[in-house]
Amino acid sequence: MTFSLPTLDENLHAELIEFRRELHRYPEVSGEEVETANRIQDALKKHGIPFQTGFAKTGILGIIKGNKEGPTVALRADIDALPITEQTNLPFASEVEGKMHACGHDVHTTMLLGAGIVLNQMKSDLAGTILLVFQPAEENAPVGGAQPMMDDGVFAEYKPDVIFGQHVWPDLPVGQIGVRSKEMMGATDRFKIVINGSGGHASMPHQTNDAIIAANHVVTMLQTIVSRNTNPIDAAVVTVGKIEGGYRYNVIADKVTLEGSVRTYTQQTKEIVKQRFHQIVENTAIAMGATAEIEYIDGYEATINNPEWAELVKMTAQEILGSELATPKVDPSLGGEDFSRFLKNYPGAFFWLGTAIDGREIQKPLHDPYFECNEKAIPIGVHMLSNVTLQALQRLSL
Repeated sequence: MTFSLPTLDENLHAELIEFRRELHRYPEVSGEEVETANRIQDALKKHGIPFQTGFAKTGILGIIKGNKEGPTVALRADIDALPITEQTNLPFASEVEGKMHACGHDVHTTMLLGAGIVLNQMKSDLAGTILLVFQPAEENAPVGGAQPMMDDGVFAEYKPDVIFGQHVWPDLPVGQIGVRSKEMMGATDRFKIVINGSGGHASMPHQTNDAIIAANHVVTMLQTIVSRNTNPIDAAVVTVGKIEGGYRYNVIADKVTLEGSVRTYTQQTKEIVKQRFHQIVENTAIAMGATAEIEYIDGYEATINNPEWAELVKMTAQEILGSELATPKVDPSLGGEDFSRFLKNYPGAFFWLGTAIDGREIQKPLHDPYFECNEKAIPIGVHMLSNVTLQALQRLSL
């Protein structure tokens, strides 16, 4: 189906495309977003949008005050890049070796700026306050940038009544919005296990305790958590993503390190997985005559939408794009999102913006060195943020 896609003022559209491509050329990873923050501040100054700085080092809070008193709506975009070497060969590809906007945060930042410009032009007619939250370090799990911004008082003066965030989504075509009334993204825990045995010569295994064999049994047993301990209806994933151990072909290893990730939606499932994780690793190691050192890191919480605000996003998308088909049913993702920490403190909703490349049968996923984002989606993202804000201000004022 062809949707009636929103358009922007020609000059503003050109400015936003140029701004996005500049960010894309010069990506900065978590904790290093100094020049990115400077570019955002310059753009806010150009358009007369007041702002505050000093949140989580490089975070920025844009403030648009309406002509009348009213509720407060916050909009958030993440601004950091990833430590990935870009392989797209785009004319505006990253010029910084080993760094790339492979998750679309350059587009998020651009769309928030665009929405801020549009809403600032309307402020004389608005009742309420709009907060533009430019958040650093989203990719720096488990610390992130959302909680440090709140710890630094980003909402000390203006407390949001509701907060919204959007994320580019290559699994959806341009002209579609993905939103759910419940879970959108998963909780993302990490772990590191060190299996300690005793090494020796490969020809004399009876004199050793092979850490590789013990680690192999740990990996196998960890998979029973999902298959035998969690409710099949509740999603959970335990992944061992890295194994490191051994010296050479004829030496039995005395130590093996395992690293991986645990993904869940519900707190109950997370606690079950975490408890069984420790039991299985410790007891399997003992059964193999080895010992285990466990470092389990609690990451981002699950991103859970408030039904009321998710429904507002859905209705806004259908109105903007002119069809109920603009908001297809979507499954949640077990990918993590720092926006969850904002939603833990304030009501709101997180939604996905379709950005698939036209005519491409297989879309490159987020965090891929070949990932590309369809710039045709930028006007839709700007209109979504702007109109969701206006609808929220109206609803909160009733």
